[in-house]
Amino acid sequence: MGERKVLNKYYPPDFDPSKIPRRRQPKNQQIKVRMMLPMSIRCGTCGNYIYKGTKFNSRKEDVVGETYLGIQIFRFYFKCTKCSAELTIKTDPQNSDYVVESGASRNFEPWRSEDEDADKEKKKKEAEEMGDAMKSLENRTIDSKREMDILAALDEMKSMRARQATVSTDEMLEALRRTTEVKEKELEEEDEALIKSVFLQDSDNFVRRLEDDEDDYESAYQKRLESREKNEHGLKEMVVVIAIQQLGLHLRPYLWPSL
Repeated sequence: MGERKVLNKYYPPDFDPSKIPRRRQPKNQQIKVRMMLPMSIRCGTCGNYIYKGTKFNSRKEDVVGETYLGIQIFRFYFKCTKCSAELTIKTDPQNSDYVVESGASRNFEPWRSEDEDADKEKKKKEAEEMGDAMKSLENRTIDSKREMDILAALDEMKSMRARQATVSTDEMLEALRRTTEVKEKELEEEDEALIKSVFLQDSDNFVRRLEDDEDDYESAYQKRLESREKNEHGLKEMVVVIAIQQLGLHLRPYLWPSL
């Protein structure tokens, strides 16, 4: 058994490559490829929506007789995921996109309509400038004015950024703190005004409370001490009187036996 993993093969001395028969392939031979759907479409048979990025086993072939600036256009065949109907799309090298050829319709994409409008406007402008020199000069003047306006806006933005760059972070924080303090003070004043307006609507019916000072506290404390001492002294006298009365009751039979 010969070696399988060799780089060189043996060719006999009488080998003639021109005698090898060549296989003829058709020009539009189909090749099986694995692809992802480049846009969202809707099947024309069952109405099923097939979204962008869906993977298919498709067949690819060259479109005979269709090229764009020497670039070959390809056609892809694949089947619907629901009803297995055959769908066909083609490459569009002019717009760097794909075109649905048969079996389905492409979903609406708003950015495509904007691009198409821009292309139409550009083609219309080129057609107008084709045979009218004054129109071409007018369009160039408008374009130059637009560019000058853009440059002026850029210069203004640069100058604004330069002015802002001179302000340090500490200064910005200090200004922010001051504005916060001012806002808090204003809110406190508003709250106080609201409280006064609610609770002091009929101020004649209210009795103003006098401020207490230290002398008042001391005099009140002294008065409480004096009243406590008086109460204790009266209590002692009452205890003595009761004790004398009880003692007199016990000694009465001995002092006055005739009574």
